[in-house]
Amino acid sequence: MPVIDEDRLAGNIARAQAYLAEHGLAFRPHIKTHKIPAVARAQLDAGAIGLNCQKTTEAEVFADAGFEDILITYNILGADKLAHLAALNARVPRLAVIADSLATVEGYAAAFGAERPLTVLVECDTGGGRVGAQTPADAAALARAIAAAPGLSFGGLLTYPPIGGAARVEAFFSETVALLAAEGIDCPVRSNGGSPDFFSAHLVPSATEFRAGTYVYNDRSMVRAGHCTPADLAMHVLATVVSRPTATRAVIDAGSKALTSDLLGFPDHGEIEGLPGARIVGLSEEHGVVDLSGCEGRLPEVGEMVRIVPNHTCVVTNLFDRMVFHRGGVVTRVEEVAARGTVW
Repeated sequence: MPVIDEDRLAGNIARAQAYLAEHGLAFRPHIKTHKIPAVARAQLDAGAIGLNCQKTTEAEVFADAGFEDILITYNILGADKLAHLAALNARVPRLAVIADSLATVEGYAAAFGAERPLTVLVECDTGGGRVGAQTPADAAALARAIAAAPGLSFGGLLTYPPIGGAARVEAFFSETVALLAAEGIDCPVRSNGGSPDFFSAHLVPSATEFRAGTYVYNDRSMVRAGHCTPADLAMHVLATVVSRPTATRAVIDAGSKALTSDLLGFPDHGEIEGLPGARIVGLSEEHGVVDLSGCEGRLPEVGEMVRIVPNHTCVVTNLFDRMVFHRGGVVTRVEEVAARGTVW
């Protein structure tokens, strides 16, 4: 069962917002990490300008909850998804999407009209190697196509760079903005992102906003990246030792349906707090196998509970229907994971 520390959650939100405000950057948190409207509301109350969603159905959940500024950072293709997007655009005051190909732009243009144009940002590949226009010239060409379409409005540029990629982002944004300016095309938004590089956001002066999701809970990978300390970890997974078959092996009731098999470069599936040397070395659906051979001192017995820091908190969220929030171990509220399973 995942539990969320209220004080650490609030501290993470405040720290992130204060840093971006200090550097004059707007903040657009990614809701993929929590998928909970109440947490998103806390982020906006702290000063965020709007939300970042990844899929249309995810955005629908937050539109239903009353959020009015939503960016969907995904190429949206196909008649059914475009119909959902059109319905969203009709009721969300400020909705935007991205495109990284002419095919995606043409799909948007065919589905939207001048009476309610769709705002589209060009996604740029600044070294992340996932999606995005490959060069500033490619990005500028897509921007021209968006600006020329009657049912579309060019909203700017966006990227999800690799860790340590600030210089490449700045170069890509600066060159593309200059190309567009030479043609009289305004580029109002330059959106950068990524929790691992959160506190390097000021190294991209061309950016106008920053997007991040994992920062709100933090996880083992964020500690490794230097983004936070263990005192900033707001999510833990509580698990019970259900078996001790040997002196050096424990089995817990948290398997791949609780911890995910996403290693993120770690050799094991999460860190057990207060049990140095323990390694969660295997996951089946309902069981986690813990190697205790590297531990010293007292080991947990059958029936005892352990606290696990997940490698990747965002994936854990999508495995559960609700999150239990607490302060000092006392439950404060239980929130439904409203956007769980919204993956198209």
